[in-house]
Parts: sequence; structure tokens; C-alpha cells
Amino acid sequence: MIDLFFATSVNVYKIMIAMEEMDLGYEIRQIDISKGEHLVDENMGGSPTKKVPVIRDSNPADGGPALVIFESGAILQYLAEKTGKFLPVAPRARLEALQWLFWQVGNLGPVSGQAWHFHAFAPILAPGVDNRYSHQRYFHMMSALWQVLDRKLAAREYLADEFSIADIACFPWIIYFDPPETMSAYPNIQKWRDRVASRVGVRRAYARVAALKSDYPLNEKGMFLYPWEGIEKHMITT
Repeated sequence: MIDLFFATSVNVYKIMIAMEEMDLGYEIRQIDISKGEHLVDENMGGSPTKKVPVIRDSNPADGGPALVIFESGAILQYLAEKTGKFLPVAPRARLEALQWLFWQVGNLGPVSGQAWHFHAFAPILAPGVDNRYSHQRYFHMMSALWQVLDRKLAAREYLADEFSIADIACFPWIIYFDPPETMSAYPNIQKWRDRVASRVGVRRAYARVAALKSDYPLNEKGMFLYPWEGIEKHMITT
């Protein structure tokens, strides 16, 4: 059994999609970051970063003691290698999938997160600060990344030809935000997004999120909104 330490995070949704797609059994252990629960070691499986996502695999592939893994990219690669699913075996195809996984982890995720921070969080956390430059900078960077992704998907259905952990990594970040321009500017992303969204495991993951009991409200996409109460005191989040 795998424990998934859960808080509202696009990066956590990636792991849920992977485990649903891989038909892995897992238990969700909810962490209320607005109350600082992520700062307590035992609440996070002993992960040193105190950030979600974290998993604890009680039955690791090497047969050893329970294994705690942090960082979403590392978790996705571990699960793919454990199950033999969604990471191509052929060296060039495997490299293609890993490149786009690391692209998401190093580019699409951080830039999108900053764009959303200065769009939605900064006006609440620092209402007296002029954040227009930061807002515009990150949305321009985000637009450039969407253009890269749209070009990549022009001639293929998935990022590495076949559905892989690269698609799993990118998908939640694409559906979480409205595009920097309009969706019509990214026709290839739109088709890819709809293709991934139709997968059974993807639908199960988001249905499981929506079914969780939480004090956090859901947005129109069925995803929890970020918890505001106490956030100023606990800025180490995801």
C-alpha cells in the first residue's frame, strides 16, 4: 500500500493521476497546510522538505523497508519504473518522456505557479504592493511555455508519442489555469488536453479529489481552492 500525503496542490494531482492510471492502491492522508501540519515530521512521512507531494511505499520494488519519496518528478519516475507503465523502454523514447517530465518540473510548474501567485495570492497577501511587473513577467513566460508545448503537440498525440508520465506531469498545470491568451491560440494543446481528460484514470483521480471532505471550497473545475486561513504564518507550502 502507498500513502499519499495530500494537500491542495497541482503537483499532488499529478501523483493521483499516475496511481489511478497505474491501478495502484493508495491511501490519502490529508494535510492542512493552513494549520502548519506539513511542518510536523510525522505528518509528512519524515520527508525533509516539508512539501507535498510525498508518498510512502510500504511495499517497495526492492523488497526493503518502507520507502519515502518526495518531489513529484522523482515520484512519477519511481512509480513508472515500479509498475513498468507510462515510461517507454526504448532508450530514445524513454529520454523523450524524461526530458518533457523535467521540462514540466523545471519550467511549466514553477513559472505557472509564480504567475498564479502574482495573479491571485499577492493581492490578498500584500494588497499594498504594486505587483504589476511580476504579474506581467510571469504571464509572458507562461505564454512562451504554452507556445513550446503547442508546437511539440502539432504532430503527435502525446509528448513522447505514447501516453507517459510526461503527459501526466503537464496535464494538471494546463487545466488549472486559463491560457495566457485564449484557448483558440493553442489548438494542439486543446486537443491533447481533451484527449488526456477523457482517460478513465484521470477522471477517477479528479473524482476522488472532489469526494474528499475538506473545509476548502471547490472551484468550478472540481479542485480545491488554496486555504487562506493561517497562510501568512506557514509560507512553506508546495
